[in-house]
Amino acid sequence: MGQARHKEKNLESREPPSPETHGAPSEDAEAGAPVAWKKPEGLSRRGWVVLAAVILCIQFPLIHYALFRGEADTTTSVPYSQDFSDPGVVKRDFFSTGGHWRVVNGQLLSPGVKNNPLWLQAKLPRDVAVEFDVRSESQEGDIKVELFGDGTDHASGYVFIHGGWNNSLSIIARLDEHGTPLDALQRQARRVAEQNGGKGAGLVETGVFRKDTHMRVEARPYPVEIGRTYHWRIERRGSLLRWSIDGKPFMEFDDPLPLEGKGHDRFGFSSWESQLFFDNLKIEPL
Repeated sequence: MGQARHKEKNLESREPPSPETHGAPSEDAEAGAPVAWKKPEGLSRRGWVVLAAVILCIQFPLIHYALFRGEADTTTSVPYSQDFSDPGVVKRDFFSTGGHWRVVNGQLLSPGVKNNPLWLQAKLPRDVAVEFDVRSESQEGDIKVELFGDGTDHASGYVFIHGGWNNSLSIIARLDEHGTPLDALQRQARRVAEQNGGKGAGLVETGVFRKDTHMRVEARPYPVEIGRTYHWRIERRGSLLRWSIDGKPFMEFDDPLPLEGKGHDRFGFSSWESQLFFDNLKIEPL
């Protein structure tokens, strides 16, 4: 019984909780409680300046190239022929901004270069014929070359694609392989002509087609066969581009405002993801 009285005495001797702490969470409880999310503070003005300076320094070579680059180099001339028996010809006569272009077994290999053309460093005349052999070793087909470009940039001129978009479509593109289809531009021109009382129904007369218009001509003649070698011939006489494969007409485009002169005088091989082999290139003025 004495022990019981002693225990009660100890309980009575404890101090009651103060009003300030009664009902308040303990420090241990607060440590385990989740902290409310707060939006981080944005960069200060000085921080933005520093970030901009860093980006500028990193991108300076590209900015300088874009603003101050000159005409593409010229190391050879037209007429030109090449059978790619010499692997050194890639560095000697051509230029590319990317892709492991190389000669393999006497053929030029384009191993899926993601639209980084291999440009021949020769100026083309306005009227010219370009011929070569080509083979695709990919199910996608997607054989492509560029003509009357600037010798540096993809889609700076005309792009010729056989079996693009998973071997479903062939095009002659002007400045953009994803440009507006020609038939859509023609419909637009007809609508404009109707609004103008039927006067000036042409693409240029209606203002639908301009010097910088990005467009393409579409066709679906036949897909690319894997492993088959095709012989291409592309020529321009005046404003008319004609493209034949294996001696038969394939596609054509009469450009009302032809791309010509400086910045539109180079030829290049290309590819996207397909593995292509090119051979027996021949370029002659017409």
